[in-house]
Amino acid sequence: MAKAPVLTPRADDFPRWYQDLINKAELADNGPVRGTMVMRPYGYGLWERMQQELDTRIKAAGASNAYFPLFIPQSYLTREAAHVEGFAPELAVVTHGGGKDLEEPVVVRPTSETIVNEYFAKWVRSYRDLPLLINQWANVVRWEMRPRVFLRTTEFLWQEGHTAHATYEDARDYAAHIHRNVYADFMTEVLGIDVVLGRKTARERFAGAVNTLTLEGMMGDGKALQLGTSHELGQNFARAFHTRYLSKEGTEELVWQTSWGASTRMVGGLIMSHGDDDGLRVPPRLAAVQAVVLAIKDDEPVLAAVRETADRLRLAGVRVMIDDRTDIPFGRRAVDWELKGVPVRIEIGPRDLENGTAMLVRRIPGGKEPVAVGALAGLLPTVLEDDQALLLTESRARREARTAEVSTVEEAAEAAAAGGWARIPWATLGTRGEAALAELGVSVRCLVAEDGAVPETDDAAGSVAIVARAY
Repeated sequence: MAKAPVLTPRADDFPRWYQDLINKAELADNGPVRGTMVMRPYGYGLWERMQQELDTRIKAAGASNAYFPLFIPQSYLTREAAHVEGFAPELAVVTHGGGKDLEEPVVVRPTSETIVNEYFAKWVRSYRDLPLLINQWANVVRWEMRPRVFLRTTEFLWQEGHTAHATYEDARDYAAHIHRNVYADFMTEVLGIDVVLGRKTARERFAGAVNTLTLEGMMGDGKALQLGTSHELGQNFARAFHTRYLSKEGTEELVWQTSWGASTRMVGGLIMSHGDDDGLRVPPRLAAVQAVVLAIKDDEPVLAAVRETADRLRLAGVRVMIDDRTDIPFGRRAVDWELKGVPVRIEIGPRDLENGTAMLVRRIPGGKEPVAVGALAGLLPTVLEDDQALLLTESRARREARTAEVSTVEEAAEAAAAGGWARIPWATLGTRGEAALAELGVSVRCLVAEDGAVPETDDAAGSVAIVARAY
């Protein structure tokens, strides 16, 4: 009788496979309040590595980390009409504290544009204070009606950047810089996800922004996932909060602003982009553990060889963990590391010692082969880079194979229903076609130029709409 699979096959039930993987790879659990989640150590370790990689890029872009309060006076949100209207259905509002009714209700932070501007208005006095480039790592709360772990949770973790500039051009260019050189670079070079960079339509734009730049990735089931956004806020918040500066010419001017963010949703994107029926596959550049060295038996010469091998790999720059839990059956441990998606396993037992080899098991392309123990330290850095490149190649090939060129709203809807994306001229689709697709549960993920660049305006000639079902 065939052995039951560890995970529900993706082809049978993709959502169930996703939940199975999260549970069995010990990434997260549902929290006690509907829509919340508990990130387990291995899942949080993935987020920590994402934080480290993103934080380095954010600081290289000139931004400094700060922190703003979790509680925001409700009156702050009402100052920018589009912003409060956009977030009103998702707000969590505190009306009672310390045993009595609050004089003014406070909102649990859904995003921080309003409270940041309250302080930017205090800190910015002259053109010498600009640009002001701030980032914070924080949690936010948006009351989610249809929660899904990592993808849509009532509380999630993220970074949110907020900047103030002297000119429109400087703000526009900085938002684009974050979009391409921080987010896109990280997502392609570290996460190994082939993202499409584009411009959101007015319907999909962030509440209070004048332009939203997005990065969209195709998941394993053909749906789209928004992995990060960078917004031009124009002067909307500056006007509402009187964020002004004295120019070189001595005139008082409103600042121009941006905000941008990426969240723990990226962990969900990682799972759905690279996971297979055996579990997660973690890109080597992201992995906190790039290689695990397993002792097959509780044998001192074997354990000594495991320790020596791990030490050599560390000296070669590989992030290594030793698994010497020989009281747990070897097969169970191997399946566990397979589920967790560690890029490389190195298995050493008595027979391997006799042959002077170790079994090298590669999670990403699959397969195993004996390798001389002395050759591992020189081989693994190349193996890890090859496997990193393979994930991006697979991601790109999937998107290209499952994207159809269409010319009608009906064809776009059919492509999305079939589990793929559609490209349709924006001039053909327009806002009426976008509204018609929305009624079918299909959205315009972004607008791109014919050559793949980001259009400068919503109605730029030759813009193409990327249409898909989305998470």
